[in-house]
Amino acid sequence: MNTSKRTLSPTKVNLVLDCTLFMAYLIAMAPRFSGLPVHEWLGVAFAAAIVTHLLLHWDWIINTTKRIFNAALHQKQRVNYLLNLLLFIDVVLISLSGIMISRAALPALGLQVQAAFAWRGLHTLSANVALILLGTHIALHWQWIGNTFNRYVFAPIELRFKPMQPARPTTEANS
Repeated sequence: MNTSKRTLSPTKVNLVLDCTLFMAYLIAMAPRFSGLPVHEWLGVAFAAAIVTHLLLHWDWIINTTKRIFNAALHQKQRVNYLLNLLLFIDVVLISLSGIMISRAALPALGLQVQAAFAWRGLHTLSANVALILLGTHIALHWQWIGNTFNRYVFAPIELRFKPMQPARPTTEANS
């Protein structure tokens, strides 16, 4: 009896997490569409998902940080590192300012924060900067995104709907 365990591919996990983060970001960017409570709770979940994303990539963060000033490090890796650092800082600013202006999530937890106009401005600015940084991040990883979608999404769909090829009749050689 074969009792082999199936393990999740790290690439599949990254794809699902990245797509979830992207969709959550798009929904959160339209609080008038989703409503303020959804916007705020999605922001809290987004911050938690970013922490998960960082933990999944912790080895890369440590190794790249150690090599950032190494002349052998490829320029694209340096740009990727800097972009990820800026995205992290920006997400921290979005999260912190979002907490400071919360009108639904924190009050639901029984917490009150006195919102200042500066926090709202920082929240809006950092969310807009995130849009630019995220677009650049996606562009930098576009080849990985395309290859991964092809491998894990499109190819399995194609296989599922591909018509079965009829078996070829075997002919015995003339004796």
